[in-house]
Amino acid sequence: MRILLVEDDPALSASLKQGLQQMGFAVELTHDGAEADAILSLRNFDLVVLDLGLPGMSGMEVLKRFRKRGATTPVLILTARDALQDRVAGLKAGGDDYVLKPFDFEELEARLQALLRRTQSEREGYLETGDLRLDKRSRQAFFQNQPLNLSSREVDVLELLMNRLGRVVSKDQIAEHLTGLDEEIGQNAVEVYVHRLRKKLEPLGIPLRTLRGLGYLLEKING
Repeated sequence: MRILLVEDDPALSASLKQGLQQMGFAVELTHDGAEADAILSLRNFDLVVLDLGLPGMSGMEVLKRFRKRGATTPVLILTARDALQDRVAGLKAGGDDYVLKPFDFEELEARLQALLRRTQSEREGYLETGDLRLDKRSRQAFFQNQPLNLSSREVDVLELLMNRLGRVVSKDQIAEHLTGLDEEIGQNAVEVYVHRLRKKLEPLGIPLRTLRGLGYLLEKING
């Protein structure tokens, strides 16, 4: 598997490259944001590890441009910014997960493996986090292999949230996802569907968060 590592700290990037190669990745390394943007516009990778603080072009801008081109490759963000607002901004821009500096390589490895498992499951027609699984073909959700009693609308909302697991999804995005099924959906209806879904998920220990002014976030489940 091929991975693009974008990190401007020489010592850290060298250490990460060595560790990723030991995991079995073919690693391409760049220290510059503008160069990373050019590379991503020309070549395909299985994973991207992206620092936010880069010369040439910020990691946030690299990420936004990458997603604007329609790329779905998993992106793990490296950031020293520990404010919630910064983390949410990175996820909202299209990041799939993040690791705060300083970090242990074991944590990075675990998060990369989780991203790979999720990508594989999506290709196989289902979405999964922890013991929660959604079969996209049958439109049936399961928790610990037991079916969940969800309405069609609740499945639609869950599918969108699981497709953007760990990322903020706005009310407008949910409404757009639902509109056209049989009628136009407003934000009040979105709140109702999310509320009903939350009531069924939270007793199972599945966190569905509301971020005021931003939208909703289905958090990853360990396991």
